[in-house]
Amino acid sequence: MLIALAFLVPLLLVVHGSLRGRGLAPATGPELVPAGATLAAYADLFRVLPLDTFLRNSLLVAAVAVPLTVVVASLAGWGIRLLGRRARVAAVAGVVLVMLVPASSVWATRFEVLRALRLDGTVLTLALPALMGTSAFFVLVYVWAYHQVDDDTLAAAALDGAGHLTAWARIAMPQGRSATFAVAALAFAWHWGNFLDPLLYVRSPGSYTAPLGVRTLQQLAPTDWPLLMAAVAVLALPPVVVFLVAQRRFLSDDTLSAEAR
Repeated sequence: MLIALAFLVPLLLVVHGSLRGRGLAPATGPELVPAGATLAAYADLFRVLPLDTFLRNSLLVAAVAVPLTVVVASLAGWGIRLLGRRARVAAVAGVVLVMLVPASSVWATRFEVLRALRLDGTVLTLALPALMGTSAFFVLVYVWAYHQVDDDTLAAAALDGAGHLTAWARIAMPQGRSATFAVAALAFAWHWGNFLDPLLYVRSPGSYTAPLGVRTLQQLAPTDWPLLMAAVAVLALPPVVVFLVAQRRFLSDDTLSAEAR
């Protein structure tokens, strides 16, 4: 709880700063509620910037990328679970190795590949990492979740004529519901807050996502602190809502007890 509170402090300061009057500097001392608190910055935000378009683009990317991430990462985790013990250890080691590769080392190559395939410059380009599970970490989450599926259950499913995909859909996914909610929430946060990929691959302002929109606002009004804080608060709201919805599921006693059974 203390650690969570420490992470919440910046968000509270953002909301606090967004309630100050337009053009006012940040508070210089402790102030529970800003003097003359107003929502004017939120009202002006959508007039100064086409933020609704940027938010819609980010939602489109997340709507495509999150389900793809869940399917691809869960299938990869299930495939690793079906391997023999030695092969499974080697596969997990390979996934960890992929996690250790700096993202910056593949930016140039990925840009050239996307340009050669004529897939750069659009909003949906930003959802392409979901075809690889978005992050190797998500695959490891599913590997851990599917470790609870015992060999006897798999043998019984095979005797009933269930193939690997059927066993994944009917046994693995129901037992890994907590992992699915966790991965979906994290994938949403990753794609929603992704700044570098839109900066690298998106050219048209009409295809900007919300993080690029906030950067544009910072360039247009660098000294309008309440307006900038209002934009950041709007940007932070969807991931917070998704987390609050998902955490009730992946931290609930009912889900955990169902997986234990």
